[in-house]
Amino acid sequence: MQLVVGRIGRAHGIKGEVTIEVRTDEPELRLGPGAVLATDPASAGPLTIETGRVHSGRLLLRFAGVSDRNGAEALRNTLLIAEVDPQETPEDPEEFYDHQLIDLDVVTENGTAVGRIAEITHLPYQDLLVVQRPDGSEVLIPFVSEIVPDIDLERQIAVITPPPGLLDERDAEIDSTREREQP
Repeated sequence: MQLVVGRIGRAHGIKGEVTIEVRTDEPELRLGPGAVLATDPASAGPLTIETGRVHSGRLLLRFAGVSDRNGAEALRNTLLIAEVDPQETPEDPEEFYDHQLIDLDVVTENGTAVGRIAEITHLPYQDLLVVQRPDGSEVLIPFVSEIVPDIDLERQIAVITPPPGLLDERDAEIDSTREREQP
């Protein structure tokens, strides 16, 4: 099974290093020297990691055969893909691979069916579960413990506690300070 573990950003310096937008909770395992990664687009790879280091809080990698800024810049926005055993699970029991979450049924705490997880969207500050509802519409569920308190892989369900308005905008509680500030 293939997992996206990073995206190549801009070139750093003149010796072929690139910044990496890390998309794995296990970068030391997936993005270490010697790792061979497939790419999207496939024509850019496979890429073998030659060196890696952290600089000002960002991961910098250099790939075998990429020795200058032009070569590094040509890789910009390329996705890095690692081959992973489908039975492998993250070390932390509170973490999940995308393939473990796709197709889970989503229900509220009281058992009301919401839909099925169609995909996971990875954003810089949090992930979103894209849930396909029975009527064909989609709802985006922030993948945070306050809203998704339980993932039960054995039962193949994700339990959610949606805040008012998340599933039905008619239930939204609007808190406007404009009304209170008027004299």
